Amino acid sequence: MPRRQLAVALATALAILCPTLLPGQPAIATQPVAEWRHADNMHRLVNALDDWLDRHSDWPRRAAAPHIRLVSPWEAKARQGASGSLQRGRLRGLYDPDRAEILLVRPWNPRNSDDVSVLLHELVHHRQQPHHWYCPAAQELSAYRLQDAWLGAFGQRAAVNWVAVVLDAGCTPRDIHPD
Repeated sequence: MPRRQLAVALATALAILCPTLLPGQPAIATQPVAEWRHADNMHRLVNALDDWLDRHSDWPRRAAAPHIRLVSPWEAKARQGASGSLQRGRLRGLYDPDRAEILLVRPWNPRNSDDVSVLLHELVHHRQQPHHWYCPAAQELSAYRLQDAWLGAFGQRAAVNWVAVVLDAGCTPRDIHPD
């Protein structure tokens, strides 16, 4: 496929799969939520984020909350499986579905909206876990969209390569060569 056709196909796929990126398109309805800023412990912070997800996503809350730990970048890298929240080039969070555990990579600050958005992203994965996925990357598009919508309530955007997220979410093999 010539480069121009490939570029048009990728742009079309991005426009179809990521409507929140198009100018003039309504984003997920968000309201600035301050409850998370007043959370004095991780349990209250998770409850505030879960309440937001209850209002803004179709993923149902699970009966049991995930276990959450702060870890070093090295521990996170050692535990990283098929996916992790990668923003600005560094691993920031992981969800381990086998242990129902969220790993937040230090430094992580519960007063920083960008850091808290990583926790929200991983909470989405916790809600997605009981469902079938063709590949782990298929979960990322909706998790990043919700993270971006949450940040949007504070005038921020998720620092995400949307084209890469959309392509990964397609679960296509990486090494495709024409005959």
